[in-house]
Amino acid sequence: MPAETPTHADMTQEKAQAAAWFRQLRDEITAAFEGLEDSHTQGPFAELEPGRFEVSETSRAAADGIDAGGGLMSVMRGGRVFEKVGVNISEVYGTLGEKAQNAMAARKGLPGMKEDPRFWASGISLVAHMRNPHAPAVHMNTRMFWTPHAWWFGGGSDLNPCLEYAEDTAHFHATQQKYLDPHGADLYPRLKEWADEYFYIPHRNRARGVGGIFMDDHNTGDWAADFALTQDIGRAFLPAYLPLVEKRRSQPFDAADKDAQLVHRGLYAEYNLVYDRGTKFGLETGHDANAVLMSLPPMAKWV
Repeated sequence: MPAETPTHADMTQEKAQAAAWFRQLRDEITAAFEGLEDSHTQGPFAELEPGRFEVSETSRAAADGIDAGGGLMSVMRGGRVFEKVGVNISEVYGTLGEKAQNAMAARKGLPGMKEDPRFWASGISLVAHMRNPHAPAVHMNTRMFWTPHAWWFGGGSDLNPCLEYAEDTAHFHATQQKYLDPHGADLYPRLKEWADEYFYIPHRNRARGVGGIFMDDHNTGDWAADFALTQDIGRAFLPAYLPLVEKRRSQPFDAADKDAQLVHRGLYAEYNLVYDRGTKFGLETGHDANAVLMSLPPMAKWV
């Protein structure tokens, strides 16, 4: 293990660095999204008031009532461009319950988890559902997880259009690759394949969207390098996504386009409620249910 890597039990500074980064990224994204609302002055929904994020604190308490962390939930509803978008950050800690311990043990095989089930986690989670069906929905999250037995990073971003444009998909993936290549030429292909596998819906025999990048349980033994990669996954998001929204937000659409969007949102909801690890972890560890379920669309349709 590299000399600069901290021990598992002594990561106070690293935890603070990670949590501060997730908050900084949240601030950059919410400012950019409100900027999109302000600049949308022509086309569908331009007559509406520009949307603004409503920010509220979330809290979490342990079973004995002791403070166990929380975060900020930032949600914009009914905007010109965004029908619903949430950008949440969290920093939670405490002890893992039996279900979470078993899930962790199954994934990582960590010895000592039952004897010392303490944990700390921080991250950012974003889901955007758009007004215009031609503008793609999107998901992004990055996170750091710590136990006395190990630490790791995870996350990524993926595009979820209901009406796909090949050039939009190509731009999204090319931007991700641009930010990942400095960390190793093999990284983007590996994380792209991981996203294709993770965001697949078995009971529908199809992918949730057009993919992106995803990693979990990422620990090379070099905390600084792994954190830098996690930061670049976050930095890639706005240049990968904003041009697509700017291109599609004023495009005319009809009732059939809107219907396709609502049906696709139903698919998105199914995945998040049945398969998504973050949703399961948040609910099992007692985090604010509204924040955990922020990813669900405002309206959806099943046929």
